[in-house]
Amino acid sequence: MVEIKSDGELDAMREAGRVVARALAAVREAAAVGVRLRELDEAARAVLGEAGATSPFLGYRPPFAPTPFPAVICASVNDAVVHGIPGDHRLADGDLVSIDCGAQVDGWTGDSAISFTVGTARPADTELIEATRRALDAGIAAATVGNRMGDISHAIGTVARAARCGMPAEFGGHGIGRRMHEDPPVPNEGRPGRGLPLRHGLVLAIEPMLMAGGSDAYVTDPDGWTLRTADGSRAAHIEHTVAITEAGPRILTLL
Repeated sequence: MVEIKSDGELDAMREAGRVVARALAAVREAAAVGVRLRELDEAARAVLGEAGATSPFLGYRPPFAPTPFPAVICASVNDAVVHGIPGDHRLADGDLVSIDCGAQVDGWTGDSAISFTVGTARPADTELIEATRRALDAGIAAATVGNRMGDISHAIGTVARAARCGMPAEFGGHGIGRRMHEDPPVPNEGRPGRGLPLRHGLVLAIEPMLMAGGSDAYVTDPDGWTLRTADGSRAAHIEHTVAITEAGPRILTLL
């Protein structure tokens, strides 16, 4: 069931989005060569705690997962696409890091992700991150009243394929509101003019995941969570929670 939010509920979701944005900013500031991924999780936990927010990630267990997720962020490094568990891995110079984070405030949820390089960036990684950002921007630009879900998917996929990147077909964005994952699904590739009509009050987490090698194939780590590119190429993931409004797309997870 697709839930349409009132303007007041969109404002409430904006508060959750602000917390997510602050948490991601704290993680980005803490990320440096030699820092353990679990320390980045601790930085995000501190922001959520100060805001009185809870994490929709912590303890989350979808059908594919063998165990509940043990952290408040997903930390995916280099060839990890999404769902990386933040453990004792120490960041190295040149690592490409994707951080996904969510927050729940007063019953409403925000979800966002960033990708960045620690230390000296490889030009190819910079290009990959920028392509992912362009894909997200294109998806957001298509998130307007009167368009359809396929317009968002087509916009994202067009940018990704033009950059010769792959995308994991089974994973994409989603509706969001009282829960982190709600209807409708938001594929990262599709046909324009098809699918659910976009209405004022519909809220979506739009999240392109681009894989530099060009293949759509991925593998899952033994932890049952971490998705990696099958060819070992690097990946990037950027996400915002976006409300469809008569005035245009409203990004709820901006700082």
